[in-house]
Amino acid sequence: MSTALHRSAEPGPAPVGESIVDWYAGAARDLPWREPGTDPWAVLVSEVMLQQTPVARVEPRWREWMARWPSPADLAAASPAEVIRAWGKLGYPRRALRLREAAVAVTERHGGTVPDDVAALEALPGVGAYTARAVACFGHGQRQPVVDTNVRRVVARLVHGRAEVAPARAGDLADIAALAPDDHDRAVRFSVAAMALGAMVCVAGTPRCGLCPVRDRCAWRLAGSPAADGPPRRVQKFAGTDRQVRGRLLDVLRAATCPVAAAELDRVWDDAVQRSRCLDSLLVDGLVVQTDDGRFSLPS
Repeated sequence: MSTALHRSAEPGPAPVGESIVDWYAGAARDLPWREPGTDPWAVLVSEVMLQQTPVARVEPRWREWMARWPSPADLAAASPAEVIRAWGKLGYPRRALRLREAAVAVTERHGGTVPDDVAALEALPGVGAYTARAVACFGHGQRQPVVDTNVRRVVARLVHGRAEVAPARAGDLADIAALAPDDHDRAVRFSVAAMALGAMVCVAGTPRCGLCPVRDRCAWRLAGSPAADGPPRRVQKFAGTDRQVRGRLLDVLRAATCPVAAAELDRVWDDAVQRSRCLDSLLVDGLVVQTDDGRFSLPS
C-alpha cells in the first residue's frame, strides 16, 4: 500500500482516513443502531438483520424486536416459533434462530452481557468475523477494522486500483486498519464511515465519484477508471427460486394457529418436487417440525 494514502510529511490534504471521517460527519444516515451509546445487544441484532438485507427493510423490524426483546435474556426466553414469526419477511430466516441461540449463549455464558472480546463474540452462534468486529467496534467502542463488502469495494478501488471487489483476502483487515486515523474515537468513527462510503458513494457498478471525499487520491480513478477484468456480476434472482418457495411455506405456518396438513402446504407451489425439497430443507434447518400425525408447524 502506498504510504501517501495514509501519512505524509508534506503539507497537503488530510490523510485518507481523516477525510473519510470528515465526510461522514455531514453524510451519515440517521440509523438508530448507529446512534451514540447504542447498547451492544442492539448493535448485534442490527448486524444480524442487515446481512444481505437492505436498511429500509431492517429498520422497522429492528425497532419492533428491540421493543419486544430489549436484552439477550428476553430473546432467550422466547420460543423459536415466536422468533420466526417476528422475523417476518426479512429473508434467510435461519438468522432468526441463530440470533436466538446467540441470546441463549450470552445469557448462559456471559451473564446476559454481550462480550467485548472478538474471540468470545465469534464463539457465539451465527456470529462470524465481520459481525464480531462490528459489535466490538460499534457496540463497545473498540478500535477494530470492520470489513464488509462495501468496505472491501472502497479498498479495492482506493488502494488497489481495481474496479470491483475481488475474493476476500487475508490482507483486507490490514488494508483498512492502515487507513484509520490515529485518534481512537476517530478510528472507531472511521470504521462506520468507510462502510457508509461504500454503501452510498463507492457503489457497485457505477460509483458516484463526484461525491467522494478522496477521489483525488483513488488509485482506480488515477489509473483512468479501468473496467473490471472478470466476468460480469450476476444479478441474483428471486422469482422461482427455492428461497421463494421456502418463504411461501413459512408464510402459511406463521399465519397458522395450529399444525397444518401437507395438503394445505401443497397449495402454495405447483412444482411438487421443488416444494418437497424446500419443505425438507426447512425441516433440516429447524425452521419447521413435523407432528406425530404428519402435520407441520413452526418449532415450539
